Amino acid sequence: MTPYDFIRRKKEGQSNKTGDINRFVQGYVDGSVADYQFSAWLMAVCFNGMNEEELIAYTGALMDSGERFDLSDIPGFKVDKHSTGGVGDKVSLALAPLVAACGVPVPMVSGRGLGHTGGTIDKLSSIPGFRTDLSRGEFKQFLDKTGLAMMGQGPRLCPADGMIYALRDVTATVESIPLIAASVSAKKIAEGAEGLVLDVKVGSGAFMKKEKDSEELAETIISVTERFGVRTRAVLSDMSQPLGRAVGNALEVAEAIECLGGKGPDDLRRLVLELAAQMLILAGRSEDQAAKETRDALDSGKALVKFREMVAVQGGNPRIADDCSLLPGAGFKIQVRADKDGIVQNIDTYRLGMLGVQLGAGRRTKKDIIDPGAGFTIEKKTGDRVQTGEEIATVHANDENKGQKIARELSDCFETGDHEVLPSPLIIKRIPSF
Repeated sequence: MTPYDFIRRKKEGQSNKTGDINRFVQGYVDGSVADYQFSAWLMAVCFNGMNEEELIAYTGALMDSGERFDLSDIPGFKVDKHSTGGVGDKVSLALAPLVAACGVPVPMVSGRGLGHTGGTIDKLSSIPGFRTDLSRGEFKQFLDKTGLAMMGQGPRLCPADGMIYALRDVTATVESIPLIAASVSAKKIAEGAEGLVLDVKVGSGAFMKKEKDSEELAETIISVTERFGVRTRAVLSDMSQPLGRAVGNALEVAEAIECLGGKGPDDLRRLVLELAAQMLILAGRSEDQAAKETRDALDSGKALVKFREMVAVQGGNPRIADDCSLLPGAGFKIQVRADKDGIVQNIDTYRLGMLGVQLGAGRRTKKDIIDPGAGFTIEKKTGDRVQTGEEIATVHANDENKGQKIARELSDCFETGDHEVLPSPLIIKRIPSF
């Protein structure tokens, strides 16, 4: 079947066969299928979806485009975590060391920023010297030595997904449940994880704005990963406002270090502990045991020690764990102030995330270069009372003119009114319920 016929079938709402899906994906990898052809098919999937067998076939094709990691010689039940993405979501940076400090190995393959959301690899890359471009041998070596390893996909692990991930980011084809499910599942299965905990975001700063869509995505990923033998659970969490206070790569690393030191924003700490406990439960702990172990490891400093160890092993400067001023910074800090008294009713988190992209904290095209020091710190969140002239956020910028422009627009992301507001629950639902 020609690429033209393959695309046309999906455009007309028909299903594609497993062999044709494999050939189309492989064609994109070897260059016989062009960017514009694959983009057309992605858009057709966004409109018409995939049936279950297409989804399994597409996931398999992504994995078969590269090699699969065999981690069977690494002791312990290996568990990973994946977030569907949000604004200020630095959970993985604190979560992986915490779980590893509890004795559960964490092999984590992550992506770069996608759309308005930040990416774990971009955040890690803001750590001076830190390497995410690991070989399979290095990944296994570091996992065996420290109990965790964090890397980007690289050219060998699901290379088709890496190429398609970047293409989706710039063709408005991110928000598709089957495309997200296949991308997430392929990486996690291929990396050799035996268990997976999903953090599926809901709200204005998430790809899935509605709870029912987030639940559908969680259930879709669970059905795919468990079909390939990976035990999976999901937590639906709130993304109607930024997570924590920091938005931007180096800023988020610093806030994750705060969390690992037993401090930092309460919402970040609670979500990290929730997901860590579920990862330990998959590894065989009871609920009570998992909750106690994770709290103790966070509050005792064991998790921060593990983070420092991971940074050193992967080539980074471990002193950042004690001195965050060693991280990249911004030359200009521009305060955003409230223009009236009131209570923060709502934060336009999607718009805030897109302003971060404009500032340099994310990408608009595949070739954009990230500014690791750019971003925001959020001083007021939903339900907080503000007074005229009070600081509600700070813009961190290396271009003063751009920073001033972004600051003016950022103030519009905060809706202020007179009514008392309760923030949405941080943990919305667990799937399966437990």
